[in-house]
Amino acid sequence: MTVAVDPAVRPAPDTLWGILRSIGPGLILTANIVGTGELIATTRLGSQVGFTLLWFIVFSCVIKVFVQLELGRYTLAEGIGSLDALDRLPGPRFRVSWVMWLWFLMYLGSLCQMSGMIGGIAEIFADKTNIWAHRLVAAGIAAGTGALLASGRYSLVERASTAMVALFTISNLIAVGILQMTPFKVTGAEWASGLSFQLPDDLVTAFAVFGITGVGAAELIFYPIWCVEKGYARATGKRDDSPEWNARARGWMRVMKYDAWLSMGIYSFGTLSFYLLGAAILNRQGRVLGDVGAMATLTHMYVEVLGDWGRWIFYVGAFMVLYSTLFVSSASNARLFTDAGRLAGLFDFRTPGDRARAVRVAVVVLPILVMLVYVKFESLVTLVLIGGVAQAMMLPFLGGAALYFHYTATPAALRPSRAWTAILWGAFAAMTCVGLFQAWRLVG
Repeated sequence: MTVAVDPAVRPAPDTLWGILRSIGPGLILTANIVGTGELIATTRLGSQVGFTLLWFIVFSCVIKVFVQLELGRYTLAEGIGSLDALDRLPGPRFRVSWVMWLWFLMYLGSLCQMSGMIGGIAEIFADKTNIWAHRLVAAGIAAGTGALLASGRYSLVERASTAMVALFTISNLIAVGILQMTPFKVTGAEWASGLSFQLPDDLVTAFAVFGITGVGAAELIFYPIWCVEKGYARATGKRDDSPEWNARARGWMRVMKYDAWLSMGIYSFGTLSFYLLGAAILNRQGRVLGDVGAMATLTHMYVEVLGDWGRWIFYVGAFMVLYSTLFVSSASNARLFTDAGRLAGLFDFRTPGDRARAVRVAVVVLPILVMLVYVKFESLVTLVLIGGVAQAMMLPFLGGAALYFHYTATPAALRPSRAWTAILWGAFAAMTCVGLFQAWRLVG
């Protein structure tokens, strides 16, 4: 008797070139990460506090990767996405796990962030002084995004989004380099002060930035989904703890680590460049990025460094960053919506095709809904910061979930070192401090 073998099951590549060709989920998230959080929230923080929190930005980008990979490790072993994993956590249930209800509150906050993305793009093409043209552009962006995603042309736009983010990141790094040849150059004393672990008096924006920059809470949820979509779990195969499965699991975990750390390097440089420009130019001029004239303030920042050419570089780059983020966020949040509905018993997907059809509807509806939220409030920066606060509040629970999976479900083949476990505990502690601070601010 011949046993059928799932053709998707295969060993991971063992050459560097093969590994680089297989990475994907982290790079998809990079198109989502280098977006509103960096362009708006991080620049706002730099404009408020100057160079004081340079160390905090680096810490934010690095520490959450350990939680990201721990959640990815669980997905690799169990073959399920992030919401299914959260629904397995112990504790009270009402249709779904208590953690799922907390996630839903964060989800609403992340939709506010998407509203800010649409507002930022619309402001590039039509200033708010012409309010109806501005709103018409916002409506066109939402409708076009939904149509493009519903058409199934995702892979093309995925590659284009990654390329767009990479180009703008490079242009930002060039701007920071040119900055050193202008009166706004960063001095050695300012570099030292930025890396001296000090904190400003007002930490509200800082902790919102911690929740939204690097791998924020939303990206920690997105990552396991894209690991499933990209086939890492299918390639590993159903867990049976056989020597063959262990070897495949270790191989695909190695690919996942390359994916996560390479992505971290890309978005860290992007995040730092936005922060440095905000600190070096806006803070020194006493200009704080706010809801009124947000895009004009950001444009001014680039013109100061690059001259009149900076205006067009910013317009093109900002569109690339914001639209790629909107595109990936719409695709990711649509999948989360359908998965959450399934877990809550609202949807009954009998076949994979049923879920695919539900996702096609969601990718059209979600951009339109968040566009209507923006039209109602038209507070670009505030909407983005709402998303940051919501994500910061969710971080402790995601860190706790990662630790729970680490101790209860990690197979021997994927068990990390003691040093890794210690850093994972450190990440959980940092996320908990952020969450408690936000809770205290809300109660106050």
